[in-house]
Amino acid sequence: MAEYLLEILSEEIPARMQAGAARDLERLAREALTAAGFSEAPVRAYAGSRRLTLVIDSLPAAQADLVEAKRGPRLGAPPAALEGFLRSTGVTRDQLEEIDGVYFARLVRRGRPTAVIMAEMAAALIARFPWPKSMVSGSGRTRWVRPIRGLLSVFDGEVAPFSIDGQAAGRHSQGHRVMGNTGPFAVADFESYRAELERRFVLLEADTRKARILEGARALAAGAGLELVEDPGLLEETAGMVEWPVPVMGDFDPAYLELPAEVIRTTMRVNQRYFALRKLGEGTLAPHFIAVVNIISPDGPGLITAGNARVLEARLSDARFFWDEDRKVKLEVRRDRLSGVTFHAKLGTMLDRAERLETASRRLAAYTGADPDLAALAGRLAKADLASGMVGEFPDLQGIMGGYYALNEGLAKEVSEAIAQQYRPQGPSDAAPSDPVAMAVALADKLDVLTGFFRIGEVPTGSRDPFALRRAALGVIRIALENDLRLPLGDILGEMNGGEPPAGLIDFFRDRLKVALREQGAKPDQIEAVFAIDDDDMARLTLRLRALEGFLASENGANLVAGYRRAANILAAEARKGPLPEGAPKRAMTPIEERDLHDAVAICAPKLASALAGEDFAEALRDLAELRAPVDAFFDKVLVNAEEADVRADRLRLLQAITALMRQAADFGALAG
Repeated sequence: MAEYLLEILSEEIPARMQAGAARDLERLAREALTAAGFSEAPVRAYAGSRRLTLVIDSLPAAQADLVEAKRGPRLGAPPAALEGFLRSTGVTRDQLEEIDGVYFARLVRRGRPTAVIMAEMAAALIARFPWPKSMVSGSGRTRWVRPIRGLLSVFDGEVAPFSIDGQAAGRHSQGHRVMGNTGPFAVADFESYRAELERRFVLLEADTRKARILEGARALAAGAGLELVEDPGLLEETAGMVEWPVPVMGDFDPAYLELPAEVIRTTMRVNQRYFALRKLGEGTLAPHFIAVVNIISPDGPGLITAGNARVLEARLSDARFFWDEDRKVKLEVRRDRLSGVTFHAKLGTMLDRAERLETASRRLAAYTGADPDLAALAGRLAKADLASGMVGEFPDLQGIMGGYYALNEGLAKEVSEAIAQQYRPQGPSDAAPSDPVAMAVALADKLDVLTGFFRIGEVPTGSRDPFALRRAALGVIRIALENDLRLPLGDILGEMNGGEPPAGLIDFFRDRLKVALREQGAKPDQIEAVFAIDDDDMARLTLRLRALEGFLASENGANLVAGYRRAANILAAEARKGPLPEGAPKRAMTPIEERDLHDAVAICAPKLASALAGEDFAEALRDLAELRAPVDAFFDKVLVNAEEADVRADRLRLLQAITALMRQAADFGALAG
């Protein structure tokens, strides 16, 4: 078995595109291999700042021959039909086979050399590669993210030739642009290719580059008695910007530490791609940074870090200007300027949104336990920092800066924290607000977005969700669940929408909660059993599910579900014959097993209602579990389909009472058998 190696060397590939490019390269290769009959061949793809690499293992020297039996006319068909079949297949009359009265031609398609197939595959995938942005270089016609500078195509140690815009693929690659610039080197296979790249200061694997950055940065920080502020996103980006990562530490003027920590970190991250450092054990930022460079300086890192520090301090000086100027204007004044900022053409300006948030935050305070006046003030000013210079320069700081400006004005701490936390949680690793005022404003922000966009029909479809409505709904769900909030979404969304909730929004929330619960390990059938209950409170639905999970794990629960299924099956069969009897039993209950079950249902009903009203769902299911013994005895000793019509009707009424009672806790019929 042989190996195929493809390298596409180019000018610098943006770091943000590299992971996707590696995935697309592997996907396209797998599709081509499947079409060629090589679906079992292992595929690996690598992406870096200057090259995409593809390696395919365990390939045969050629495709297997394909034998196809092509059906022809029936025996006795007109001669013209047979002659036409012979011409189309290229066989003679004596080469035909007769099977069940039909002519067949056995056609053999010879397998092609794998080297040729790989070369064609490489040319095709380059031609249709789905870069988010691409360009045509020089007089060529092929679009690529940056100009292509070299093509390597080797199968089983030999060149598998193809060309792109007159540039022929060969067997040579190049090392690091500066440190490994000793000329091209010949490649025979992947392992020698990877080893020679490393010798020439190129680390092929992104994970290796990330590990080297992280280890080096941590070591530098520890050596200075500091701690690295780890940033997975920045680590990913810097690993994509260098082929031979070299972390270096620099310093900046401690006077800039008067700026908010988020401003310093954002300036470092966004403008310079630097890692921040903090004082060990204190959590406060230190006047140092770590940059990742792509070269080992023969004179040491001093000149590099000095230059980096000068650039950083210039950026921090700009940030300090914004910080000083922004604090001269109160948030209330900035809020009025939002009248000129459009939120959405159909949903008004940001000032309109601020007014909605003020109202919604006051209403939601009743559910979070917040002071309604503080919640309303925080909602009123939540978007004011959008008109500040700092947020104009660093949009990622919206909300955060508003919190600082609120503190600077002497507003209540709860108000400043609510403004700062209004967008949380923004992802799985982001903490949800827990302060009552912050919860009210964060909920108002997300519910306003959801209500507005559903009202105008901008609903997520498939993978399309341009306004991040799924994330907003999950944020509401997390705030509710993690703080055990009772949020009657129908009432809340109806108020925010001026009547009824927008069509489909409650179901959207329920679907998002189902997804979240499945990701936590809940069983789909148990989720469906609980969600059959008409309840729009996300926390209460989750409590119902947790109680059901525990109940079904018990012997009583499993047996009672079996009894429910038996009762439901009998009722379904009888319903097909005609209407089921209604009302209360018409006769004295006999035998004793029938009477005992009737009495057990009568005793259970008020206890169940009380437990459900008190949201003690575990207790409600324990109440239902008391029906297990009388249900078992009933089915063991009592014939439901008695010959006497009145007896049969009463027993069917009893089965209806049991199933109706159990459906108050969950739809047990939705559970998998």
